[in-house]
Amino acid sequence: MLETIVNLQDVAVFQGENLILNQINLEVKKGEFVYVIGKTGSGKSSFMKTLYADIPLRQGKGSVVDYALNGLPEQDIPFLRRKLGIVFQDFKLLPDRNINNNLKFVLKATGWTDIGKMESKIEDVLEKVGMKTKGFKFPHELSGGEQQRVAIARSLLNDPELILADEPTGNLDPQTSVEVMKVLQEINASGRTIIMATHDYALILKYPHKTLKCDGSKIFEVIQKAM
Repeated sequence: MLETIVNLQDVAVFQGENLILNQINLEVKKGEFVYVIGKTGSGKSSFMKTLYADIPLRQGKGSVVDYALNGLPEQDIPFLRRKLGIVFQDFKLLPDRNINNNLKFVLKATGWTDIGKMESKIEDVLEKVGMKTKGFKFPHELSGGEQQRVAIARSLLNDPELILADEPTGNLDPQTSVEVMKVLQEINASGRTIIMATHDYALILKYPHKTLKCDGSKIFEVIQKAM
């Protein structure tokens, strides 16, 4: 039986005192690829932030990669996030250092100390996203698509059990979006679980997977033709 990576039972998502999403019941198994869709402001990002404990879970029961989200102590949040890979729409690369040093910064911050192992890991993740020869470049020297590939490489550094991609193609043109999506597909095919928030319906039609929709403060699974 496949391992459960995300399990939410009667979960409500709040921002401050505002109820954003209610009555979420969801199970995501190891190796699944799940889209989260919905209009701007429908709660996609709030839902993703709840999964990586940026928004505390106050109502319902939830677990992500074996961490209980309700009542999660603040000191445990970094340990949860080490088991996650998070990819943002705006890349979030450090502009003052090259790509290799961007990735080395993350490894050092998460407890790596062996320089040889760090260099080997960086080479490995950059190769996975087709950026092996670009490690010496600075973020501003790369295209948007290349920067997002690096951001995906960064998300793989600690061999995450779950990758959360929040609008990873939101700032990219259609062709580049497809290239980035191919990288995510390959990562998923290697057995990693991915949850991706998106409003890019062309990608969903091109690469169909289980799709959840945020609408009217609810999340529900949709069949593609009904979107």
